[in-house]
Amino acid sequence: MSLALNQDPFSTDISRHIWESRYRYVDGQGNREHAIENTWQRVARALAEAEDGEQELWEQRFYELLADFRFLPGGRILAGAGTAHRVTLFNCFVMGTIADSLDGIFDALKEGALTMQQGGGVGYDFSTLRPRGETAHGSGTIASGPVSFMHIWDAMCATLLSTGARRGAMMATLRCDHPDIEEFVAAKREPGVLRHFNLSVLVGDDFMAALQADAEWPLLFPLGEGEARSGEIVVRAWPGSAAPRPCRVVRRVNARALWDQITRAAYDYAEPGVIFIDRVNRLNNQGYAERLDATNPCGEIPLPPYGACNLGSLNLTRFVRAPFTPAAALDMAALRACAGLATRFLDNVYQISHFPLPQQGDTARASRRLGLGLSGLGDALAMLGIVYGSPQSITIAGEVMAAICHNAYRASVGLAREKGAFPAFRAADYLGGEFVRTLPRDILDGIRQYGIRNSHLAAIAPTGTISLLANNISSGLEPIYDFAYTRHIREASGAIRSAQVEDYAYRLFRQLHGTAALPPALVRVSDIEPTAHLAMQAALQVHVDNAISKTINVPPDYPYQAFRSLYESAYAQGLKGCTAFRPNPVTGELLVSGEEGSQCCGIEREAD
Repeated sequence: MSLALNQDPFSTDISRHIWESRYRYVDGQGNREHAIENTWQRVARALAEAEDGEQELWEQRFYELLADFRFLPGGRILAGAGTAHRVTLFNCFVMGTIADSLDGIFDALKEGALTMQQGGGVGYDFSTLRPRGETAHGSGTIASGPVSFMHIWDAMCATLLSTGARRGAMMATLRCDHPDIEEFVAAKREPGVLRHFNLSVLVGDDFMAALQADAEWPLLFPLGEGEARSGEIVVRAWPGSAAPRPCRVVRRVNARALWDQITRAAYDYAEPGVIFIDRVNRLNNQGYAERLDATNPCGEIPLPPYGACNLGSLNLTRFVRAPFTPAAALDMAALRACAGLATRFLDNVYQISHFPLPQQGDTARASRRLGLGLSGLGDALAMLGIVYGSPQSITIAGEVMAAICHNAYRASVGLAREKGAFPAFRAADYLGGEFVRTLPRDILDGIRQYGIRNSHLAAIAPTGTISLLANNISSGLEPIYDFAYTRHIREASGAIRSAQVEDYAYRLFRQLHGTAALPPALVRVSDIEPTAHLAMQAALQVHVDNAISKTINVPPDYPYQAFRSLYESAYAQGLKGCTAFRPNPVTGELLVSGEEGSQCCGIEREAD
C-alpha cells in the first residue's frame, strides 16, 4: 500500500484541512509549504541534523519513514521541527510537585501556563494539597482543598485557548486515600465544569485488597512541620517526599462504598478514570530512581515531576499487503525495520527540541523516554479479514506490539553503543526491573554490554488528530468507531468546525469492491463487547513499558454492576489503568454518528 508516484497523499478534504491548519509551516514572510511532502522533508531534515555524520542519508531515511503516513510522530514534532518557532517538540509533560502553600500553588500554575503556551499538555498530581477545611499551620487560614484550585487551572487553560494557544490538555490525579477524594470524584458531575481536565484516581494495591475484603479504608494526610502527633497516625509514601511520612487519619470510609462512588461517577458522567499506581511504579524501568504519581493528559505516559513524553505511532494500515483479499497479510519485516528507525528518529528529538522550563529539559534528557506505539489497528485488522476482539485479533495484535517493542529496544541498545546510554542508567538496577526481565535474551545481553539509550520505549497513544491527518485511520488501538460520522475540529482561529468523515478501511473497501456487501471483519465499536476491549488492552500491555490510552466503550443501557466489574477485571488482567465510557447526558458521545451531537472528551484535550 505504498504511495504511487504523483498520487495525492490526501484522500479526504478534511485530512488536507488538518495539515493546512495545524502542521503546514508558514514562515515570517508568509511563505507556505506547498505540499505535505515539504512538511515531511522539513521534519526529516531537522531530525537528521541531530546526527554527527551522514546527515543526507539519515534525512532520506527519515523522509521515507514519514512518507505515505507510515510513521506518525507526535503532532508537536510535525508542527515545530525545522521551523523558526521556539516551541517544544514534546506533546505533554508532568509538572513539578505542587508545594502546599499559596506561593507553591501559583508557581505551579505559572509553570503550567508557560508550558501550555509553547504547545505542551500538562499533568499534575494534586495529592500534595491539604484537604478542604484543614487549618494551614503556618498562616492559620482554612484550606479550600485541591479541587478548588483545579478550577483556577481550568480557567487559565480556557484563557490560553482564547488567545489561540495550540494546547489545552490537562490531567489531574488524586490519591484514593486523600481526604478530598469524594469531592474529586464528583467534581465533573455538572456539565461544563473542569472541562479542560481529565481526572484519574490513583488506586493502590492496598485499596484493591481492602475492596476485596470489604474493609474500612483510611483517608489521611501528612502531618505538617511541627504538627503534633494526635489521633491515629500511619506512615505512607507520599508525593514530594523521598521517605515515607507520618500521616494523620482524618476519617475512615468503607472501601467498597468509595469504589462505588468512583465507578458510579464514571458510569454517570465518564470520569474519573483509574490508574493502578502501585503497578505503574512496580513496572517502571526506572523505579530505582523515581516515583510516579501522575501521567500525561491521556494517560499513556506515567512520568516523574518535570518529565516529558516523546510520542510516535506506526500506521499499521501501511503494512497490510493485498487488503480485503484472501492473500491479505502484514509485512512484519517492514514493521520491524520501521520500529527501529522510528526509535532513532524519536531519540533525535531530544537533540533539537526546546523545553518550556529548564527543569523539564534536565529531567527528560536524564532518561530519554520514548513512547513508540501503533495506530490504525482497527482498520488493519479489518483489511486483514480479522474481527476486532476475536481471539485471533488479540493474538495478532500482541505479536505486532511485541515486534514494535522488541525492535525499539534493540535499536536503543544500538544507539547506546553508538552514542551512549541515558544518563540515569544503572545496569544492575535497570536489568533487575520487572518489565525489563521479560525481554528476549539478546536484548538483555545487549543492555548488559552496551547499556541502552532510552529508559522506556513503548506506549500507545490515542493519536486523534494525526490519525485524521492520515486519512482518518482508526485511532491508536481502538476499533473502527463508525463507517461515517461527525468530528469536531478546532481551527487555528479557535473556532469549532464540524466535518463529516468516513473511516479509512471502509472507504478503501468501497474503492476496491464497490457496492459489495461489507465483509464480517468490518465491525464498529458498537459491535464489540466491552470485555473484548479489555482483552485487547491486556494483550498489548504485556509489551508496553509505559502505558496505554484506551477507551472501553459500553452502550447506554449497559448494567452498572457489569460496568463496575470492568474496572476490577482490568486490575485482575494486569492493566495499569482503565477508562470506560458510557454515553450520558453530561458528556454526550465520544464521536457522533450522523449529523448532530457532541464529542465527550472535548477537542481542547486531544493528545496531538
